[in-house]
Amino acid sequence: MRQWWVLLLAGMALCVLSPAMPPFTATLVNQASLTAPASPSLVEDTFYVTQGIEVSQTLLPRVKGVTFRPAYLASGVRVDGSGRLSGRPERPGTYAVRVGVCSDGSCQEESLTLVVLANVPWEPRELTFPGRAGTPLDGEIGVNGGPSGVVPTFTVTDQDKVPAGVAIGPDGHVGGVPAAAGISEVPVRICVAGNCAGVVVRLIIV
Repeated sequence: MRQWWVLLLAGMALCVLSPAMPPFTATLVNQASLTAPASPSLVEDTFYVTQGIEVSQTLLPRVKGVTFRPAYLASGVRVDGSGRLSGRPERPGTYAVRVGVCSDGSCQEESLTLVVLANVPWEPRELTFPGRAGTPLDGEIGVNGGPSGVVPTFTVTDQDKVPAGVAIGPDGHVGGVPAAAGISEVPVRICVAGNCAGVVVRLIIV
């Protein structure tokens, strides 16, 4: 008889508490929907530019048919409807802004970071590389000066000037195995946070 009363009281307690307790699975689904990160629509959302240097970069969307809401991103820098960044940054600093990304008649805002660096002079570290035909080259152009922590980029502007077997990478590395002797002058564009200059890299192969 005592066991019957215990079971009866336990059943009544469950009936009273169950309406006040939300389903456990529903709580998990709701939490997941709140914490799941949204997929960014831009390939790159951080841009490094230099104070006083003309900006020439473009926002790259992950899908086709995207336009942008024109706006100013920082003092002197704006974005147009095609996603092109233009202007001359006026003040150094890090600017976190929202950019309107539009597709199929609707727009959503995406976070964008524009880092404006102080204009610190720089110069190439090495432009002449001697070598021997049939022997691997291992050199680096590099730069001296420039803003701290910024990685320069190197672009060969005339690939026909590069001798056979040799390559100059976007990191400034000069490598490969020269196929023949000769002197080559290769035009290279070096950019440090948008501060760019053209140089000539000389390869002397004997």
